[in-house]
Amino acid sequence: MSVAASDAAPSHYEPPRLLVVIPILGVTQILAWGSSYYLLAVLAQPIASDTGWPLAWVVGGLSLGLLVAGIVSPRVGDSIQRLGGRLVLATSAVFLGLGLAGLALSPNLPFYIVSWLVLGIGMGAGLYDAAFATLGRLYGQRARTAIASLTLFGGFASTVCWPLSALFVSEFGWRNACLIYAAIHVVVLLPLYVFALPTEPKRPLRNPTPATSKDGQVATPPVTSTSKLVFALVALVITISSMISAMLSVHLLTILQAREIALAAAVALGAIVGPSQVGARAIEMLISRFHHPIWTKFASTVFVAIGVGLLWIGFPVIAAALIFYGAGIGIESIARGTLPLAIFGEDRYASIMGRIAMPSLIMQAASPSLGALLIDSFGADGALETLLAVALVNVVLVVALFIVLKRHEARRPG
Repeated sequence: MSVAASDAAPSHYEPPRLLVVIPILGVTQILAWGSSYYLLAVLAQPIASDTGWPLAWVVGGLSLGLLVAGIVSPRVGDSIQRLGGRLVLATSAVFLGLGLAGLALSPNLPFYIVSWLVLGIGMGAGLYDAAFATLGRLYGQRARTAIASLTLFGGFASTVCWPLSALFVSEFGWRNACLIYAAIHVVVLLPLYVFALPTEPKRPLRNPTPATSKDGQVATPPVTSTSKLVFALVALVITISSMISAMLSVHLLTILQAREIALAAAVALGAIVGPSQVGARAIEMLISRFHHPIWTKFASTVFVAIGVGLLWIGFPVIAAALIFYGAGIGIESIARGTLPLAIFGEDRYASIMGRIAMPSLIMQAASPSLGALLIDSFGADGALETLLAVALVNVVLVVALFIVLKRHEARRPG
């Protein structure tokens, strides 16, 4: 399958070198993820113990934040489309800093929850979807390598920030840990966005246009963003993948312990997922030029289905199941950014990413509670059986997307 390409940027605009932009966005992504999405993995219990607030509400703050992130994502995408990512990402640092400061100063649970709503705006404007949209705005179709490179950095967010958060909590307490992260956003991340990222020319929202290839021929135009079926399929397969990964990220240890695996061994096994993600992303970077991103998405859904299936049948080598699962969700992060770019083209890529992110983030917000309901109702085996069915449905949907795209390509003139 061919990859759509176009040159939406003005001819006089020369995008900055990847060696400059990727390390900047990589560092900011590690700190942004670590101080928001991964924050409560370390801080939830200290917050609940110190304040007496119910743990469910302490953790629920993150779910509400993700819900807000999903709601603001379309506006974020449109803003990046018109203005570029520099201003939007800088704004995310401000909101993340304000939200973290609010957590630190929370006198009561309602104030704590409101602080997470502020953090949600920052997450919607500053995590992967916004960063991918920024790269697509900067580099067009060449952003595929940039997106894959950025996910390698992002894969180390928990590795770097969980020990860092634990250090802050043990030395300074959870409130000061939040204040330190807030200061990092304002003193480090905000200047990086403002002074190190390029100022991009403003662009109006417009429909995709064909591009001219190197040999002077008109390149195959991308699928238009008005193709409701294609857009719905892309959004659906990405949303389902987000649901599965969000659910297992919270409940994996519970499921492993239900397999009569001791907590220490379950933690050790769970640690396999991270290196599997990074390893799969590195391999995908090496071979990405040889295939369309639809194959990356297909491989990710198949690997996740195999991993969940092996867990469900009780495969004796649990590590093998977690390697497949980790590899699948690892390259899913790449497909999330590169597949819409290849299908819809670059002219409205940032806006489309914002709209795709909305259902995905909302489902991530709901997944932990949904997973708990499944485990309470059907046990760990029943929850895995349900997840396996959903994962297999996602494989079928990706195949359907492939068929629809092939038919679209066959109907093109020439």
